Amino acid sequence: MPKSEARAEPPKSTERYRVFLDTTRALTGTLSSDELFEAIHRETAEVLEASGFYISLYDQGRDLATVVYYADRGDVSRVGVAYRGSDSEVIRTQRASMVNEHLDDRSLLVLGDDDTDVTSSAISAPMIHKGRMIGAISAQSYDAEAYSEDDLTMLQGIADLSAVAIDNAQQFAELQQRRREAEQIEEIGRALTSERDPKEVLGKVIAAVLAVLDVDGASVWLCEGPNGKVGRIADAGGEISLPVGLTWDLDGELGEKLLEMHKPVIIDDLASSPLVPDALREHLEAGSSIGAPLTIAGRVGGILTAGSRRPRHFTDDDAAVLQRLASQASIALENARLHANLQALSLTDPLTGLPNRRRLQIHLDKEVAAARRGRSLVVVVFDLDNFKHYNDTFGHLVGDDILRAFAQILDDENRAMNLVARYGGDEFMSVLSESDADGARFYVNRVKDRLVSDAILGEYGLGVSIGLAEFDPASMKSTADVIQAADMDMYSAKGHRPEEPQTES
Repeated sequence: MPKSEARAEPPKSTERYRVFLDTTRALTGTLSSDELFEAIHRETAEVLEASGFYISLYDQGRDLATVVYYADRGDVSRVGVAYRGSDSEVIRTQRASMVNEHLDDRSLLVLGDDDTDVTSSAISAPMIHKGRMIGAISAQSYDAEAYSEDDLTMLQGIADLSAVAIDNAQQFAELQQRRREAEQIEEIGRALTSERDPKEVLGKVIAAVLAVLDVDGASVWLCEGPNGKVGRIADAGGEISLPVGLTWDLDGELGEKLLEMHKPVIIDDLASSPLVPDALREHLEAGSSIGAPLTIAGRVGGILTAGSRRPRHFTDDDAAVLQRLASQASIALENARLHANLQALSLTDPLTGLPNRRRLQIHLDKEVAAARRGRSLVVVVFDLDNFKHYNDTFGHLVGDDILRAFAQILDDENRAMNLVARYGGDEFMSVLSESDADGARFYVNRVKDRLVSDAILGEYGLGVSIGLAEFDPASMKSTADVIQAADMDMYSAKGHRPEEPQTES
């Protein structure tokens, strides 16, 4: 028969003192929770009948007790059976309890295989340390009248020692968790601040939240619209990730807490919380969530959220961790935004706002490579006729207006998949992907019609020379070849145009 099933004789006072010393040494030297629970069970079974045995831990904030360890005739389990703590006489009164018969009428947790084979008597004791209810332990027997007052006193002594040991183990585990979190956040910070692509930053932020907080889903919301009062999911990840692009109105109480008070928000029950907007609730699974503001360029520019599929009591410590991650993410997003702006400036013509020659070359190289593989491509060159004359006659400010107006026409008539760029001076170029010469001529005619009707360009009677070239894999090998062919077509067109415009005297 296993030792835990044998009826232990109550120890004498000197023996009891020795037992407490042995128990103290066994428990205080153990910091792993699993090993500690096993040690408490083992030491209890040395001196008390413990055919059945369990340990429950208590969360006073939620009035929730969870059985973290139980053993039934030698079979050990660590499943989390939860019950309301105030329903337990031991937790509610903070006093030890003994039941020597009809246990199934008075106990919340009765061990055994079925209704005909369950424990008959039990002793239970609260674990209290420094005034905090940590939980309870219970020893049970399949025999009636199995325990005495001495047994109850002994169990209470073991519970007192266990409370100290569990509190130490919890503090140690918390310190270890905080150390790991600090290391992860430091590593995440290095990774984020070194990243220059905003999309990559968002992905790393999501991965960081999932790893550090051990949650089922995470999202980055960016504030858009008038006064930044519309939230849009820029990226999301995890098992319960929300759809990217989902939007919701931030004018409600939840938006006020995050955007105006700049504080994290914890929602214990997403299904019933009045903070959750109805438009958003339909996309959420039941569970819990936490959100922290992303402060970008001195204002709240977004929200970082983490969610759990099952109800979870997110703590203030969880909120602090998410806020630290949000701070790291804010810095990284700001750096990425500045880098993206600088990169855009380096690839954009400052006068017209169109891509510049450098950006054109990058794009055209990729399109020519695709054309070599069979995709159709047409390049169209535009050269404003006698632009220098207009510039010298009417001044550079008028010349700038002319260039901006023509650039706007090209951009308006351009398809989203195509690129129009300022090639240099008064020359512009359109790269028409998946288009043939006929499609390009249709585009050119639209540009000509707009040129005549434009308020600025029509006033000066400005003309434009146009050349186009369709990429031919047989005769063209590089971007220079197709540009040269378009130039030659344009020069041919110029030969039929007057060199000087007709102007009024």
